[in-house]
Amino acid sequence: MSVSRRQFITTAALSSLALGLEAQESKSSGQVKMARKPVLISAANGYNYIDRGYGILSGGGDPLEAGLSVVRGPEDDANDHSVGLGGLPNEEGVVELDSCCMHGPSQRAGAVGGVHDIKNVSLLARAVMEHTGHVMLVGDNATKFGLEIGFARENLLTDASRKMWLLWKEANSDRDWWGPGPDDPRWHAPQEEAPAPQSELWPRRLQKLEQLASRLGIAPELRQEAIRNIFYPPTGTIHCSVLNAKGEMAGTTTTSGLAWKVPGRVGDSPIIGAGCYTDQEVGSAGATGSGEENIKVCGAKTIVENMRHGMNPREAGMDTLRRIAHNYRNDMTRLRYIDMTYYILRKDGAYAGVSLWTGYNPGKPHQFAIHDGSRRLEPTVALFDGYSREWPPMPKGTAY
Repeated sequence: MSVSRRQFITTAALSSLALGLEAQESKSSGQVKMARKPVLISAANGYNYIDRGYGILSGGGDPLEAGLSVVRGPEDDANDHSVGLGGLPNEEGVVELDSCCMHGPSQRAGAVGGVHDIKNVSLLARAVMEHTGHVMLVGDNATKFGLEIGFARENLLTDASRKMWLLWKEANSDRDWWGPGPDDPRWHAPQEEAPAPQSELWPRRLQKLEQLASRLGIAPELRQEAIRNIFYPPTGTIHCSVLNAKGEMAGTTTTSGLAWKVPGRVGDSPIIGAGCYTDQEVGSAGATGSGEENIKVCGAKTIVENMRHGMNPREAGMDTLRRIAHNYRNDMTRLRYIDMTYYILRKDGAYAGVSLWTGYNPGKPHQFAIHDGSRRLEPTVALFDGYSREWPPMPKGTAY
């Protein structure tokens, strides 16, 4: 086929214009246009496992397989009290697990909620995706499905988690999750500046908790963590978003949910579009933190849609955090008792970690794990400078 000189010049000019626009976009976002190597981003508790995910990608593996290999690490770790085996239970002493996953190349999804007795619920979510015509199964029937297809039944309440639950039950079960919460008009900030005679009660209370923890057989090295878990019920979760060298994407999120929660409570982690969302043409995002707040803004989906409309990963995440703040009319009295972290990966390899607050406390700033050939932890970019106080709060002047 012959090409005239005019056609050649026109084609060359259009190609040059396209390259120029790509370069302009790359310059404005501060990132390269196309991924040239695999990238994984996860919550900080995936740091010790992100190497094996990258190894799967380096060997040409599927992105979802790589992501699942990362989040299974905390699920299998009995000493991680926020995910899988050893997770902190609901108020009745039952460990309930939630998870979801999305596979970009096939644009399929799977999710489970309120699962008992199966530790690797991230794999169970994938099984729902692969072996049913549904997206989500919940409760006893999700557990039954898992057992029927070959998952092992396990007691997820470890001795350490059971003793922490007993400590909460005996010492602080009157401060539970029956509400009202910070989004309720009836809610008011706790009295933190207690009168002097009352403030003297706190050292004695902490001493009493130490003694109770000892009586319950909680190991000395775990007592401070156990006491803190009473005042600051953990919302621990892990998310991982993945991009392989072929541009294929996936995401997965898994959790044991909020400690001491009302039985049957399901947070954002198994909700497609809240705890996790992956669009093969745009990017992937996931969340950890205050699940109820994230559900109300459909956080992961909102972030991906923001990127679809031209925002870079950091802008997309910060805009979503502002939506959470807007729901509270930017009332810092209430916002200080919630927190949220987003993990964001765009199809071209650009990424960001953003959070509502700098961290939980001055000794625990928010970080995320990243692997793009080198494994590292990076700090999140915070919407608000300062440290959140998870609700119920810890009074000032305490050591925990």
